[in-house]
Amino acid sequence: MNIFQSAQPSLLDRAWLAIRYPYDLVRNPLDALLSIPALSFLLIPTFSSYATSLNLLFFYVTWSTLILSNSPLKIEVLGTLGIRIVFYLLPATAFLVFDSATPNIAAKAKEHGEVALPMGEEQGVRKGRWWRTALVSAGNVLLGVVLQFGMELVFTKLLHIRSALKISTTLPMPWAITIDLIRGLFLREILSYVLHRYALHHPDSPLTDYHTNWQHTITAPYTFVANYDHPLAYVVHVFLPTYLPALLFRFHLLTYLMYLAIISLEETFAYSGYNILPSGLILGGIARRQERHLMGEGKGNYSCLGIVDFVAGTSLGQDVIEDMTEEADNNHVQERLKGRTKKGGRKPKSRSRS
Repeated sequence: MNIFQSAQPSLLDRAWLAIRYPYDLVRNPLDALLSIPALSFLLIPTFSSYATSLNLLFFYVTWSTLILSNSPLKIEVLGTLGIRIVFYLLPATAFLVFDSATPNIAAKAKEHGEVALPMGEEQGVRKGRWWRTALVSAGNVLLGVVLQFGMELVFTKLLHIRSALKISTTLPMPWAITIDLIRGLFLREILSYVLHRYALHHPDSPLTDYHTNWQHTITAPYTFVANYDHPLAYVVHVFLPTYLPALLFRFHLLTYLMYLAIISLEETFAYSGYNILPSGLILGGIARRQERHLMGEGKGNYSCLGIVDFVAGTSLGQDVIEDMTEEADNNHVQERLKGRTKKGGRKPKSRSRS
Protein backbone atom coordinates (compact mmCIF):
# COMPACT_ATOMS: atom_id res chain seq x y z
CA MET A 1 0.00 0.00 0.00
CA ASN A 2 1.41 3.36 -1.00
CA ILE A 3 0.98 5.75 1.91
CA PHE A 4 1.83 8.71 -0.33
CA GLN A 5 -1.09 8.02 -2.70
CA SER A 6 -3.48 10.99 -2.75
CA ALA A 7 -6.93 10.33 -1.34
CA GLN A 8 -9.83 10.37 -3.76
CA PRO A 9 -12.30 13.21 -3.25
CA SER A 10 -15.48 12.24 -1.48
CA LEU A 11 -18.93 12.47 -2.99
CA LEU A 12 -19.59 15.67 -1.06
CA ASP A 13 -16.32 17.18 -2.30
CA ARG A 14 -17.19 16.39 -5.90
CA ALA A 15 -20.70 17.81 -5.47
CA TRP A 16 -19.28 21.01 -4.00
CA LEU A 17 -16.80 21.36 -6.86
CA ALA A 18 -19.61 20.87 -9.37
CA ILE A 19 -21.65 23.59 -7.67
CA ARG A 20 -18.71 26.02 -7.52
CA TYR A 21 -17.52 25.41 -11.08
CA PRO A 22 -19.90 27.86 -12.86
CA TYR A 23 -19.19 30.50 -10.19
CA ASP A 24 -15.41 30.14 -10.55
CA LEU A 25 -15.67 30.20 -14.33
CA VAL A 26 -17.57 33.50 -14.25
CA ARG A 27 -15.54 35.00 -11.40
CA ASN A 28 -12.08 34.52 -12.92
CA PRO A 29 -12.55 36.63 -16.09
CA LEU A 30 -14.51 39.26 -14.16
CA ASP A 31 -11.81 39.55 -11.51
CA ALA A 32 -9.15 39.84 -14.18
CA LEU A 33 -11.16 42.35 -16.21
CA LEU A 34 -11.99 44.55 -13.23
CA SER A 35 -8.40 44.45 -11.99
CA ILE A 36 -7.20 46.51 -14.98
CA PRO A 37 -7.54 50.28 -14.61
CA ALA A 38 -9.76 51.12 -17.58
CA LEU A 39 -8.16 54.45 -18.31
CA SER A 40 -4.61 53.15 -18.28
CA PHE A 41 -5.68 50.19 -20.42
CA LEU A 42 -7.04 52.53 -23.09
CA LEU A 43 -3.96 54.76 -22.93
CA ILE A 44 -1.38 51.97 -23.14
CA PRO A 45 -0.17 52.88 -26.67
CA THR A 46 0.77 56.38 -25.44
CA PHE A 47 1.43 56.19 -21.71
CA SER A 48 2.93 52.93 -20.53
CA SER A 49 4.01 52.15 -17.00
CA TYR A 50 5.45 49.29 -15.07
CA ALA A 51 2.23 48.77 -13.06
CA THR A 52 0.13 48.74 -16.23
CA SER A 53 2.44 46.19 -17.82
CA LEU A 54 2.09 43.93 -14.79
CA ASN A 55 -1.69 44.25 -14.88
CA LEU A 56 -1.75 43.36 -18.54
CA LEU A 57 0.58 40.42 -18.01
CA PHE A 58 -1.59 39.15 -15.16
CA PHE A 59 -4.72 39.60 -17.26
CA TYR A 60 -3.20 37.86 -20.28
CA VAL A 61 -2.07 34.86 -18.21
CA THR A 62 -5.48 34.58 -16.52
CA TRP A 63 -7.36 34.94 -19.78
CA SER A 64 -5.15 32.45 -21.65
CA THR A 65 -5.48 29.90 -18.85
CA LEU A 66 -9.24 30.32 -18.88
CA ILE A 67 -9.48 29.86 -22.67
CA LEU A 68 -7.15 26.85 -22.78
CA SER A 69 -8.76 25.03 -19.86
CA ASN A 70 -12.44 25.49 -20.70
CA SER A 71 -14.81 25.20 -23.62
CA PRO A 72 -15.12 28.51 -25.53
CA LEU A 73 -18.90 28.12 -25.63
CA LYS A 74 -19.05 27.62 -21.88
CA ILE A 75 -16.89 30.71 -21.28
CA GLU A 76 -19.09 32.84 -23.54
CA VAL A 77 -22.39 31.74 -22.01
CA LEU A 78 -21.31 31.93 -18.37
CA GLY A 79 -19.40 35.17 -18.96
CA THR A 80 -22.50 36.73 -20.54
CA LEU A 81 -24.68 35.50 -17.69
CA GLY A 82 -22.19 36.84 -15.14
CA ILE A 83 -22.20 40.31 -16.72
CA ARG A 84 -26.00 40.45 -16.75
CA ILE A 85 -26.18 39.34 -13.12
CA VAL A 86 -23.51 41.72 -11.84
CA PHE A 87 -24.48 44.82 -13.81
CA TYR A 88 -28.25 44.43 -14.10
CA LEU A 89 -30.02 41.81 -11.98
CA LEU A 90 -28.16 42.51 -8.72
CA PRO A 91 -28.51 46.33 -8.94
CA ALA A 92 -32.16 45.97 -9.96
CA THR A 93 -32.79 43.76 -6.93
CA ALA A 94 -30.94 46.21 -4.67
CA PHE A 95 -33.04 49.13 -5.95
CA LEU A 96 -36.23 47.11 -5.45
CA VAL A 97 -35.27 46.28 -1.86
CA PHE A 98 -34.40 49.93 -1.22
CA ASP A 99 -37.73 51.13 -2.65
CA SER A 100 -39.73 48.64 -0.60
CA ALA A 101 -37.76 48.90 2.65
CA THR A 102 -37.56 52.70 2.77
CA PRO A 103 -40.51 54.01 0.69
CA ASN A 104 -40.44 57.50 2.21
CA ILE A 105 -36.77 58.03 1.36
CA ALA A 106 -37.11 56.34 -2.04
CA ALA A 107 -40.12 58.49 -2.99
CA LYS A 108 -38.03 61.63 -2.45
CA ALA A 109 -35.31 60.24 -4.72
CA LYS A 110 -37.82 59.30 -7.46
CA GLU A 111 -38.54 61.72 -10.28
CA HIS A 112 -42.31 61.18 -9.87
CA GLY A 113 -42.47 60.54 -6.13
CA GLU A 114 -44.66 57.81 -4.69
CA VAL A 115 -46.25 57.07 -8.07
CA ALA A 116 -42.91 55.62 -9.24
CA LEU A 117 -42.54 53.19 -6.32
CA PRO A 118 -42.82 49.54 -7.48
CA MET A 119 -45.22 48.74 -4.62
CA GLY A 120 -47.11 52.03 -4.67
CA GLU A 121 -50.89 52.03 -4.55
CA GLU A 122 -51.42 55.10 -6.73
CA GLN A 123 -51.57 52.97 -9.87
CA GLY A 124 -54.12 50.24 -9.27
CA VAL A 125 -53.18 48.38 -12.44
CA ARG A 126 -49.70 47.88 -11.08
CA LYS A 127 -50.52 47.19 -7.45
CA GLY A 128 -49.20 43.79 -6.37
CA ARG A 129 -47.46 43.14 -9.70
CA TRP A 130 -43.91 44.06 -8.74
CA TRP A 131 -42.97 40.41 -8.17
CA ARG A 132 -44.36 39.39 -11.57
CA THR A 133 -42.44 42.20 -13.25
CA ALA A 134 -39.21 41.12 -11.56
CA LEU A 135 -39.66 37.45 -12.47
CA VAL A 136 -40.56 38.17 -16.10
CA SER A 137 -37.63 40.59 -16.42
CA ALA A 138 -35.18 38.03 -15.00
CA GLY A 139 -36.71 35.34 -17.22
CA ASN A 140 -36.23 37.49 -20.32
CA VAL A 141 -32.58 38.07 -19.40
CA LEU A 142 -32.11 34.29 -19.19
CA LEU A 143 -33.98 33.93 -22.49
CA GLY A 144 -31.45 36.24 -24.13
CA VAL A 145 -28.56 34.12 -22.83
CA VAL A 146 -30.26 30.95 -24.10
CA LEU A 147 -30.80 32.50 -27.54
CA GLN A 148 -27.15 33.50 -27.69
CA PHE A 149 -26.18 29.95 -26.71
CA GLY A 150 -28.46 28.62 -29.45
CA MET A 151 -26.90 30.89 -32.08
CA GLU A 152 -23.44 29.62 -31.20
CA LEU A 153 -24.63 26.01 -31.46
CA VAL A 154 -26.10 26.71 -34.90
CA PHE A 155 -22.87 28.32 -36.10
CA THR A 156 -20.40 25.79 -34.70
CA LYS A 157 -22.31 22.47 -34.52
CA LEU A 158 -24.92 22.70 -37.26
CA LEU A 159 -23.30 24.89 -39.91
CA HIS A 160 -19.72 23.97 -38.89
CA ILE A 161 -18.44 27.52 -39.32
CA ARG A 162 -16.58 29.82 -36.95
CA SER A 163 -18.27 31.03 -33.79
CA ALA A 164 -20.43 34.15 -33.80
CA LEU A 165 -18.05 35.88 -31.37
CA LYS A 166 -14.27 35.77 -31.54
CA ILE A 167 -12.89 33.74 -28.63
CA SER A 168 -9.11 33.35 -28.55
CA THR A 169 -6.10 33.91 -26.33
CA THR A 170 -5.14 36.93 -28.45
CA LEU A 171 -6.29 40.11 -26.74
CA PRO A 172 -7.88 42.90 -28.81
CA MET A 173 -6.01 46.19 -29.02
CA PRO A 174 -7.44 49.14 -27.05
CA TRP A 175 -8.14 51.14 -30.20
CA ALA A 176 -9.96 48.17 -31.77
CA ILE A 177 -12.08 47.82 -28.61
CA THR A 178 -12.99 51.51 -28.76
CA ILE A 179 -13.97 51.36 -32.44
CA ASP A 180 -16.09 48.23 -31.92
CA LEU A 181 -17.86 49.76 -28.93
CA ILE A 182 -18.67 52.98 -30.79
CA ARG A 183 -20.01 51.33 -33.94
CA GLY A 184 -21.80 48.64 -31.93
CA LEU A 185 -23.65 51.18 -29.78
CA PHE A 186 -24.43 53.31 -32.85
CA LEU A 187 -25.89 50.36 -34.77
CA ARG A 188 -27.86 49.35 -31.67
CA GLU A 189 -29.31 52.86 -31.57
CA ILE A 190 -30.54 52.54 -35.18
CA LEU A 191 -31.88 49.00 -34.77
CA SER A 192 -33.69 49.81 -31.53
CA TYR A 193 -35.42 52.77 -33.19
CA VAL A 194 -36.53 50.89 -36.30
CA LEU A 195 -37.67 47.73 -34.51
CA HIS A 196 -39.27 49.56 -31.60
CA ARG A 197 -41.22 51.97 -33.77
CA TYR A 198 -42.28 49.77 -36.66
CA ALA A 199 -42.48 46.31 -35.03
CA LEU A 200 -43.82 47.21 -31.58
CA HIS A 201 -45.81 50.43 -32.13
CA HIS A 202 -47.10 50.16 -35.69
CA PRO A 203 -50.87 49.48 -35.82
CA ASP A 204 -50.42 46.70 -38.40
CA SER A 205 -47.74 44.83 -36.43
CA PRO A 206 -48.89 41.67 -34.60
CA LEU A 207 -46.44 42.45 -31.78
CA THR A 208 -47.94 45.84 -30.94
CA ASP A 209 -50.63 44.40 -28.67
CA TYR A 210 -48.11 42.25 -26.83
CA HIS A 211 -45.82 45.20 -26.15
CA THR A 212 -48.67 47.52 -25.19
CA ASN A 213 -50.35 45.01 -22.87
CA TRP A 214 -47.10 44.16 -21.12
CA GLN A 215 -44.48 46.87 -20.78
CA HIS A 216 -46.80 49.82 -21.37
CA THR A 217 -49.09 48.85 -18.49
CA ILE A 218 -46.34 50.28 -16.26
CA THR A 219 -46.19 54.04 -16.75
CA ALA A 220 -43.61 55.00 -14.10
CA PRO A 221 -40.50 52.86 -14.63
CA TYR A 222 -38.26 51.08 -12.16
CA THR A 223 -35.19 49.06 -13.09
CA PHE A 224 -36.85 45.68 -13.69
CA VAL A 225 -39.15 47.34 -16.26
CA ALA A 226 -36.18 47.62 -18.67
CA ASN A 227 -36.55 43.94 -19.60
CA TYR A 228 -40.19 43.43 -18.65
CA ASP A 229 -42.14 42.58 -21.79
CA HIS A 230 -43.77 39.72 -23.65
CA PRO A 231 -40.93 37.32 -24.61
CA LEU A 232 -41.45 37.91 -28.35
CA ALA A 233 -41.51 41.68 -27.85
CA TYR A 234 -38.41 41.42 -25.64
CA VAL A 235 -36.48 39.59 -28.37
CA VAL A 236 -37.34 42.32 -30.88
CA HIS A 237 -36.96 45.27 -28.52
CA VAL A 238 -33.88 44.31 -26.48
CA PHE A 239 -32.11 41.14 -27.62
CA LEU A 240 -31.84 41.73 -31.37
CA PRO A 241 -30.61 45.36 -31.19
CA THR A 242 -28.05 44.27 -28.60
CA TYR A 243 -26.79 41.04 -30.16
CA LEU A 244 -26.91 41.78 -33.90
CA PRO A 245 -24.12 44.43 -33.84
CA ALA A 246 -21.84 42.02 -31.99
CA LEU A 247 -22.71 39.32 -34.53
CA LEU A 248 -22.25 41.57 -37.55
CA PHE A 249 -18.88 43.00 -36.44
CA ARG A 250 -17.85 39.72 -34.77
CA PHE A 251 -16.74 41.22 -31.50
CA HIS A 252 -13.99 39.65 -29.48
CA LEU A 253 -15.55 38.13 -26.37
CA LEU A 254 -13.81 40.69 -24.14
CA THR A 255 -15.20 43.53 -26.24
CA TYR A 256 -18.65 41.95 -26.12
CA LEU A 257 -18.54 41.67 -22.33
CA MET A 258 -17.59 45.36 -22.06
CA TYR A 259 -20.34 46.25 -24.54
CA LEU A 260 -22.88 44.22 -22.58
CA ALA A 261 -21.76 45.79 -19.29
CA ILE A 262 -22.34 49.29 -20.72
CA ILE A 263 -25.82 48.34 -21.92
CA SER A 264 -26.68 46.66 -18.62
CA LEU A 265 -25.65 49.75 -16.65
CA GLU A 266 -27.65 51.95 -19.03
CA GLU A 267 -30.76 49.83 -18.42
CA THR A 268 -30.15 49.81 -14.68
CA PHE A 269 -30.05 53.59 -14.29
CA ALA A 270 -32.20 54.77 -17.21
CA TYR A 271 -35.22 52.83 -15.94
CA SER A 272 -34.52 53.35 -12.22
CA GLY A 273 -36.85 56.34 -11.92
CA TYR A 274 -34.39 58.19 -9.68
CA ASN A 275 -33.64 61.86 -10.20
CA ILE A 276 -30.11 61.42 -8.85
CA LEU A 277 -27.93 59.53 -11.34
CA PRO A 278 -24.15 58.97 -11.63
CA SER A 279 -23.89 60.98 -14.86
CA GLY A 280 -26.62 63.58 -15.24
CA LEU A 281 -25.28 64.79 -18.59
CA ILE A 282 -25.93 61.42 -20.30
CA LEU A 283 -27.98 59.11 -18.09
CA GLY A 284 -30.29 61.87 -16.89
CA GLY A 285 -31.48 62.64 -20.41
CA ILE A 286 -31.81 58.95 -21.31
CA ALA A 287 -33.89 58.33 -18.17
CA ARG A 288 -36.22 61.26 -18.88
CA ARG A 289 -36.76 60.14 -22.47
CA GLN A 290 -37.60 56.59 -21.37
CA GLU A 291 -40.10 57.97 -18.84
CA ARG A 292 -41.72 60.16 -21.49
CA HIS A 293 -42.01 57.17 -23.81
CA LEU A 294 -43.86 55.09 -21.22
CA MET A 295 -45.99 57.97 -19.94
CA GLY A 296 -46.68 59.19 -23.47
CA GLU A 297 -48.19 55.83 -24.51
CA GLY A 298 -45.32 55.10 -26.90
CA LYS A 299 -45.85 58.07 -29.20
CA GLY A 300 -42.14 58.90 -29.44
CA ASN A 301 -38.66 58.37 -27.99
CA TYR A 302 -38.19 54.96 -29.62
CA SER A 303 -34.39 54.76 -29.58
CA CYS A 304 -32.15 54.07 -26.60
CA LEU A 305 -30.05 57.23 -26.57
CA GLY A 306 -32.42 59.57 -28.40
CA ILE A 307 -30.07 60.34 -31.30
CA VAL A 308 -32.22 58.77 -34.03
CA ASP A 309 -35.35 60.30 -32.51
CA PHE A 310 -33.71 63.71 -32.84
CA VAL A 311 -32.87 63.06 -36.50
CA ALA A 312 -36.31 61.58 -37.29
CA GLY A 313 -38.22 64.24 -35.35
CA THR A 314 -39.94 61.78 -32.99
CA SER A 315 -38.63 63.14 -29.69
CA LEU A 316 -41.16 63.65 -26.91
CA GLY A 317 -40.47 66.73 -24.86
CA GLN A 318 -36.88 67.86 -25.00
CA ASP A 319 -34.67 66.08 -27.53
CA VAL A 320 -31.19 64.75 -26.86
CA ILE A 321 -29.45 68.01 -27.85
CA GLU A 322 -31.69 70.14 -25.64
CA ASP A 323 -31.23 67.73 -22.72
CA MET A 324 -27.45 67.77 -23.01
CA THR A 325 -27.37 71.57 -23.40
CA GLU A 326 -29.58 72.08 -20.35
CA GLU A 327 -27.55 69.65 -18.23
CA ALA A 328 -24.30 71.29 -19.33
CA ASP A 329 -25.66 74.74 -18.47
CA ASN A 330 -26.86 73.53 -15.07
CA ASN A 331 -23.49 71.96 -14.31
CA HIS A 332 -21.71 75.11 -15.44
CA VAL A 333 -23.92 77.29 -13.24
CA GLN A 334 -23.37 75.02 -10.25
CA GLU A 335 -19.60 75.11 -10.78
CA ARG A 336 -19.66 78.93 -10.95
CA LEU A 337 -21.74 79.10 -7.77
CA LYS A 338 -19.29 76.82 -5.98
CA GLY A 339 -16.43 78.94 -7.21
CA ARG A 340 -18.07 82.13 -5.91
CA THR A 341 -18.81 80.46 -2.58
CA LYS A 342 -15.18 79.47 -2.20
CA LYS A 343 -14.03 82.98 -3.10
CA GLY A 344 -16.56 84.55 -0.75
CA GLY A 345 -15.48 82.27 2.09
CA ARG A 346 -11.84 83.27 1.97
CA LYS A 347 -10.56 85.24 4.88
CA PRO A 348 -9.19 88.67 4.01
CA LYS A 349 -5.45 88.95 4.19
CA SER A 350 -4.21 90.82 7.20
CA ARG A 351 -2.34 94.00 6.38
CA SER A 352 1.17 94.26 7.64
CA ARG A 353 1.75 96.98 10.20
CA SER A 354 4.08 99.69 9.18
